[in-house]
Amino acid sequence: MARFDQQTFLITGGARGMGAAQARKLVAQGGKVLITDILEEQGQALAAELGASARFCRLDVSDEAQWAQAVTQAQALGHLSGLVNNAGIFAPASIENTDLAQFEQHFRVNQLGTFLGIKAMIAPLREKGGSIVNISSTAGLRGVAHTLAYSGTKWAVRGMTKAAARELGDLKIRVNCVHPGLIDTDMLKVRDQAENLIQAQAQPIKRLGSADEVADLVLFLLSPESAFMTGAELAVDGGRSL
Repeated sequence: MARFDQQTFLITGGARGMGAAQARKLVAQGGKVLITDILEEQGQALAAELGASARFCRLDVSDEAQWAQAVTQAQALGHLSGLVNNAGIFAPASIENTDLAQFEQHFRVNQLGTFLGIKAMIAPLREKGGSIVNISSTAGLRGVAHTLAYSGTKWAVRGMTKAAARELGDLKIRVNCVHPGLIDTDMLKVRDQAENLIQAQAQPIKRLGSADEVADLVLFLLSPESAFMTGAELAVDGGRSL
């Protein structure tokens, strides 16, 4: 695995789950991390666990002014090399039972937050280039019932990744997309665990994935090992999207 010495990364939704796994692995490989989230207690605890190489900043990803503050704090840690747009919400419901507020919340966190993150990173990455990794979902690759609000935003993240990759390539800013499947994190707790396991049994690799398995792919995309990759969409899903 690549080393990330003298490099700083900003992770949204970094207080727990996949974001926390990414932060731990980046620090273990010599990187520095600004952990951002609205879960302040958990985010501060993780930063304390990781020591001098990590700092926590509260960030509502739908607030452009807070993005500017987060980027400034990340730069204070050292040279800013990349972003993981990891923050997301998942509240499954039938179309009939999805109200406007729920739909708008998915848009503001999953889609608008990703847009604002990409936009905020252009200036700090313009001089030396860097890597942006957007976290979509297998729901952004296939139709999934009872997830219209969520799926719509994750398909949007997929499209924004490709558009940004084309536009930012001349600046040596790479933009790639990861599509996790059923990953054993708190996000899946909105459904009964037995239902999650039943769904896992229907895929080729018949188990839930781990946050560490997603983090390994994210770190690859942040590293020079993926230097010739941009606009890619990589599923880490046990074959769920086949």
